[in-house]
Amino acid sequence: MLEEILEQVQKGTLSIAEAKDQLATFENLGFAKVDHHRKKRQGFPEVVYGEGKTAEQIISIIQALRARNNQVMVTRISDEKASIVKQACPEFTYNEIAQILFWKEQKTKDNTHGYIAVVAAGTSDLRVAEEAAVTAEILGSNVHRIYDVGVAGIHRLLSHAEEIQKATVSVVVAGMEGALPSVVGGLVSHPVIAVPTSVGYGANFNGLSALLTMLNSCASGISVVNIDNGFGGGYNAVLIHQLAQKGERNEDTLF
Repeated sequence: MLEEILEQVQKGTLSIAEAKDQLATFENLGFAKVDHHRKKRQGFPEVVYGEGKTAEQIISIIQALRARNNQVMVTRISDEKASIVKQACPEFTYNEIAQILFWKEQKTKDNTHGYIAVVAAGTSDLRVAEEAAVTAEILGSNVHRIYDVGVAGIHRLLSHAEEIQKATVSVVVAGMEGALPSVVGGLVSHPVIAVPTSVGYGANFNGLSALLTMLNSCASGISVVNIDNGFGGGYNAVLIHQLAQKGERNEDTLF
């Protein structure tokens, strides 16, 4: 890209000011500095966290991001703010359960080989589970949703054991005591990302008991993200999934 810009400047088809704008690592909007080089560094554009931002601020940020990227995502955005944003940006899609607003070019290529399993203990955990699932899908991965399979009815989980085992990575979401990731971790040979939720009664301490259970798991291969952080679980799962696909492709080209 750098060589192309310099060649355009040399030919006179691009001004120095325009070149500086394209080479800038971020765009200063005053209230926010939009990171335009995030995709080059990490593989995905900057994701906008919607809580605490006004609808007008979100509109300015996503318009700046869309000008240079083929996908834009806003997490933790309320219905009310999403409706205002969609009036200015009607091409965006809003997932009410996940509270994610996103836009993605149709021509964007997805990684259609393999899948991520998103496993949720109960229906009350679906907001966080859907945040993980939708995040992974927007970032280009296939997702298999396996919901309401908590340990209180272990037979429900076991009926999906083969499907979970075939996944590249599992995101396991649970509240209450948070035991589900340990059970899944004992059944699979791939990484498990545990996501504790704030679902539960008083001694759940808004998800702290589930977090501690997951951190203290005796099952190997479990990593834990913060309470209710479905986005973090989904994002990490995509990174693992992509690395696994690269490894498979490299093995295929050895002979």
